[in-house]
Amino acid sequence: MIKKVAIILITTLALTVNVNASSDGELLLKKNEPSEVKDCFEGLNRATFKFNQVLDGVIFKPVASVYKKLPSPVKSGVSNSLDNLSNLVTIPNNLLQGDFMLAGLNTGRFLINSTVGILGLVDVAQHLGMSEYVKEDYGQSLAMAGVGPGCYIVLPVLGPSTARDTVASATNFLGGDAWYNVTVKNDTHYFRDIDYYSSKVTAGVNFRAKNYDSIENLEKNSIDFYASVKSLYLQDRQQKILNSKKIVNTQDDSDWEEIDNK
Repeated sequence: MIKKVAIILITTLALTVNVNASSDGELLLKKNEPSEVKDCFEGLNRATFKFNQVLDGVIFKPVASVYKKLPSPVKSGVSNSLDNLSNLVTIPNNLLQGDFMLAGLNTGRFLINSTVGILGLVDVAQHLGMSEYVKEDYGQSLAMAGVGPGCYIVLPVLGPSTARDTVASATNFLGGDAWYNVTVKNDTHYFRDIDYYSSKVTAGVNFRAKNYDSIENLEKNSIDFYASVKSLYLQDRQQKILNSKKIVNTQDDSDWEEIDNK
């Protein structure tokens, strides 16, 4: 019952769009401007950031260094499959943001790639002329509804986030992510918990491998690596909310929050 109420509240908040905020790009830009996002818990954030660096050095970086040497078709197949799964969060957020045409397009993309595309390994939809896939999440929907980012937060393992996006990501575990629902939340007899968690770990490794050189260069050339990562993340997040096509600095992946929200 509590979960259902939480889902209703979050959905209502996202649908109750602040007209000025959603229609005025300048206001959205101002609210999500990196310099406007306060680092309220900087001491704790820096400690968590260091913990994540150690974890990265022990696990993600070594695994990613091996993963990036795999044949390109293998890596493309993994990325395509992960993107296909992320449709299960993108589609409901297309609906929450009122983009019904895109929701229909992404539904078609998911069905085609899940079947003809062999569980998403091949992006058949792209070859059929469907437009480029753009991920959406509940944090973006709340932002479009006029909810500000709140304080900057560094989450253990998951990395950079904001108060708004951290709260919004909980929606995935309250019924907002169909992949979580059929693997962890409900016993469907077709999928297991390990299927969900394996996809999350794979997403983390895939992200790290795609950005391997960029992250290494950023750390090597930054006076304050923590501040550089924060700035890069917040810039990227701002552009995703505004659906901007601009590439942020050296970032090479399509989703900085791949581990967090999917």
